[in-house]
Amino acid sequence: MVQKDYIRWLREKVGHDLVFLNFAGGCIRNERGEVLLQRRADRDLWGFPGGAMELGESAPAAAVREVREETGLEVEPEGLIGVYTDYYDEYPGGDKTQTILFFFALKVVGGTLSEGDSETLELKWFAPEHIPPLVNRQHEDAWRDARENRRGVVR
Repeated sequence: MVQKDYIRWLREKVGHDLVFLNFAGGCIRNERGEVLLQRRADRDLWGFPGGAMELGESAPAAAVREVREETGLEVEPEGLIGVYTDYYDEYPGGDKTQTILFFFALKVVGGTLSEGDSETLELKWFAPEHIPPLVNRQHEDAWRDARENRRGVVR
């Protein structure tokens, strides 16, 4: 069974202390090779669609769910680009995390692009040579690996 709103549940127990958080998301390209990015509401910066895994959820299932919630698109993982583990973040509210990201190459199989939730300010397709600065080093490293068509990266 999936534990909904895992981060809120966890933070009620540990406050703002440093914790591991697992995330899943990925790189979505359209038929022109452009990359879909999300302008995030929490920081007003661009990043890849994705989000926190819930208890009882696999990384691929979390990536599919998060992309659907944030973009309206139905996707399927085509392969694992990498797992990114040596990254730390502090969120605007003071929560401290060591973030672990499972980052997939994702293929659109349905849905309609729409800014579907409160976490998304804007969605936009970018040509690979015009990707803006991304929300953090973890997203920057994942983009570098996706751009260079790497698979199975562990950082």
